[in-house]
Amino acid sequence: MTGGNRPWILLALALVGGWLVYLLAPVLTPFLLGALFAYLGDPVADRLERHMPRTLAVVLVFLGLALLVAGLLLVVAPLLARQTEAFIGRLPAYLAWAQAQVGPWLQAHFGVDTGRALDTERLRTLLLAHWREAGGLAAAGLQALFRSGSVLAGWAMNLLLVPVVTFYLLRDWDALVARIDALLPRRLEPVAARLAREADEILGAFFRGQFLVMIALGAIYATGLALVGLDLALLFGLLAGLVSFVPYLGFIVGILAAGGAALVQFHAAGPLLGVLAVFAVGQAAESMLLTPWLVGDRIGLHPVAVIFAVLAGGQLFGFVGVLLALPVAAVVAV
Repeated sequence: MTGGNRPWILLALALVGGWLVYLLAPVLTPFLLGALFAYLGDPVADRLERHMPRTLAVVLVFLGLALLVAGLLLVVAPLLARQTEAFIGRLPAYLAWAQAQVGPWLQAHFGVDTGRALDTERLRTLLLAHWREAGGLAAAGLQALFRSGSVLAGWAMNLLLVPVVTFYLLRDWDALVARIDALLPRRLEPVAARLAREADEILGAFFRGQFLVMIALGAIYATGLALVGLDLALLFGLLAGLVSFVPYLGFIVGILAAGGAALVQFHAAGPLLGVLAVFAVGQAAESMLLTPWLVGDRIGLHPVAVIFAVLAGGQLFGFVGVLLALPVAAVVAV
């Protein structure tokens, strides 16, 4: 491969790879999820392997991952579903409060006539109509799913494949990495190994470190808002934690959403001060403890690049694109 032809060959390989991913997207999902879980669990398995056989270490890590996923599905998911339903039911009250309180304040201080600029009554009607329509479509989709045996069997097969793929990849992860390294030409091996280590540092910092930061912040925000007495504490706390991978975005979204809900629920400024204190504590914990301890300065991906990569991957390749977006972005960054 000459130096002049190399960029064109690499571009052609990238295009062929993208085309294959597009064609195989429905099949790749369980394998990519399994690879993600194996990647997350491999460092723990390596540490346990120092004290026990690899297979036993993998079994312990696999059981830990299974219990974590099952706990999220059995405990957090129903609570989150109930709070989301409650939020949708309270939307008319939120809009009515905004029309009665925020509208006059904007008009008095900024001269904005919200009655003309925004018909809140019509907006409320449209939101409720669309949510009812979405609920009807979701119910119809679920009915169609259960009526179609082949679709249901495909979903069941994918769900069963994920733990199987996770277990075998986790057990053989080090061997697979060694085999890939052995396939490389020896003159390229030092450079390829260095680039792979740098990409692994970025991915490890993001997937392991930032994911733990998001979970910790979601727990801090949800617990604090529950102590304040906010009815939708879990919903707004987890929402703020999930978008915290963009600096200050979780803080801003959480204050706006939880603060507005606190004003509507309590009609007083005291709980709003409690909401501000919760997010101030969470922000201080993130900057002084969580990020330095769990992530450090190794991510190397700009938050805007992360958002664009995830959205672009989802638009081009669906859920498979979302799973591939960050690894591809990390490799490109390296």
